[in-house]
Amino acid sequence: MYPKTIQKLIDLFSKFPTVGSRTATRFVFYLLKLSETEIENLISSISEFKKTIKTCKSCFSFFEPPKIILEKSDIEFCTICQDIKRDKTLLCILEKETDIISIEKTKKYKGLYFILGETISTYKKQTLKKSKIETLLKKIKNSKELKEIIIALDSTNQKQATILYLERIFKPFNIKITHLGRGLPIGAELEYADEETLSSAIESRR
Repeated sequence: MYPKTIQKLIDLFSKFPTVGSRTATRFVFYLLKLSETEIENLISSISEFKKTIKTCKSCFSFFEPPKIILEKSDIEFCTICQDIKRDKTLLCILEKETDIISIEKTKKYKGLYFILGETISTYKKQTLKKSKIETLLKKIKNSKELKEIIIALDSTNQKQATILYLERIFKPFNIKITHLGRGLPIGAELEYADEETLSSAIESRR
């Protein structure tokens, strides 16, 4: 129905999370109405974003290094992981980067984070050792200060298998394992929880 160039963009936008073909089509036709300058600014921003944003080697969240690099750690670790004031006895395991923003807004948690990024259902046995879980286990094993691990994954049926798996592999470390407490409805995503509800869930973790 559409010229190949337009259809190609529609197909690309359709790969975005929660974006269907209708929404993707609206995006493409919106772009057609933009001026050359606006299109160039968009392309430039995407290119700069891809070159600038890094992945933290400790927690796997995305971050933007400072413009003036003083130490190598400035381009390897995010500001949270570099902050000496953070409580290193606490480690909160999350599914995605946006969950960090949600928890940080509550100002109720001062520990460190780890972005798991995937669930057990996405792993194959032969690739499990190469996953972030292997990195997570090394992180826990090498930590001399860690006292509590908070598993803060969404409580959907799909994530439940991952939660149970994490509990099992963490057991040999004899470290306190907790979950977000009351306030969050079953199946709710942290990203969409309001600050008051999330604050209550953090404070009542068990």
